[in-house]
Amino acid sequence: MSHRAIIVVDIQNEYFSGGKLPLVGIEKAAANAAKVIEHARSAKDLVIYFQHESADPEIPFFTPGTPEVAIHSMVAPLEQETVVVKNFPNSFRETGLKALLDEQSIEEVVIIGAMSHMCIDATSRAASDFGYKTTIIHDACATLDLEFEGIMVPASQVHATIMAALAFAYGTVITTDQYIK
Repeated sequence: MSHRAIIVVDIQNEYFSGGKLPLVGIEKAAANAAKVIEHARSAKDLVIYFQHESADPEIPFFTPGTPEVAIHSMVAPLEQETVVVKNFPNSFRETGLKALLDEQSIEEVVIIGAMSHMCIDATSRAASDFGYKTTIIHDACATLDLEFEGIMVPASQVHATIMAALAFAYGTVITTDQYIK
């Protein structure tokens, strides 16, 4: 086993067509994530999946026990791979992720998934703060259009802003092709 872990964050049915929070470009991001996962498996890297579930019954998405909360079939975990349920954007918060990484002598994490401006951002910053060499595969991540004070911000700009911020101080931000090479 290498000293690298791939953290697959929330690539769940809820974010695809038919879900309550469809993301812009999620199909392409998931296809790239599948390539990253396959590469990781062949390199004997640890692959850890995160599955978001809402802890608040008032929130109308990521409802535990529904088909929407399932990890999407494009990136389905193998039986021996770890799947961790989380309730917060930061994959480290109240999940035991740090202990798991430390038990496996992980030094480097590669982060892929959704949403760029929430869980990818929070998880990447936490990984860096914990001292892991952090890489974000930007084209294996997706987000959605946002609105702030009446201003619509297209998903492409949301994504670019978050990736620029992460690249500035928290990790290396690259493409799937760059990672696989």
